[in-house]
Amino acid sequence: MEALIYSFLAGVSTVLGAAIVMLFGRPSHRLLSALLGFAGGVMLAVAFFDLLPESLEFGSVMVATAGFFAGAGIMYGLDRLLPHAHFSNNEHPTFENVPHVQKHRRDILRVGYLVFLGLALHNLPEGLAIGAGLEASPTLGLYIAIAIALHNIPEGIAAAGILRAGGLTVVRVLLLTLVIGLMTPLGAAIGLLFFHISPLFIAAGMAFAAGAMVYIVADELIPQSHRLDDHVSIGGLILGLMVVFLLTA
Repeated sequence: MEALIYSFLAGVSTVLGAAIVMLFGRPSHRLLSALLGFAGGVMLAVAFFDLLPESLEFGSVMVATAGFFAGAGIMYGLDRLLPHAHFSNNEHPTFENVPHVQKHRRDILRVGYLVFLGLALHNLPEGLAIGAGLEASPTLGLYIAIAIALHNIPEGIAAAGILRAGGLTVVRVLLLTLVIGLMTPLGAAIGLLFFHISPLFIAAGMAFAAGAMVYIVADELIPQSHRLDDHVSIGGLILGLMVVFLLTA
């Protein structure tokens, strides 16, 4: 039950990001950079200080290694196949794996729906990460949920900005970002079904979650935060690493 609650709260932070856009417009580059950098630091620390060592306790080096590469590999595959948005130094997100974006509202809305699909499927492994962390300890699961929640706020900002620019109403934008967020507890529920079969599934799941989180940090959080403000990004990353280190010391 804790896994579902934590993953639900982490997932619906996507709606918080959308609500920020609806109420106040896009936050400053420095704030987004700090948020992304801090989330990246927390996720890296959790992956290497907690998830991988715990995976070795439940399984073997081979299981941990295979799970780690599987997690990173699946995130790479999703990135190659599915569209998603990144923040850039200008006022608009940059797009990957989507056709050329024209200024016509219908074209923007089509891109918005593609980004919606990409973000929704990206959130499934995040729920698995929360469930795997909770199998080790409630504290670890909470750390992962907080890091993913921080990561999901900018995702909600990006998705809401595109969908709103495409002409959707505020209510529909919030509902679609809620669907994106609900994929996180769905991923947690799927993980829990497998974790109760064997300790090896727990070991593989933790390593898988670590690989997925490291890929997200390397591919999305660090590059995006650096584009927005490189010095603030580094400060946020270091702070995130040290917060987890101090909490787990």
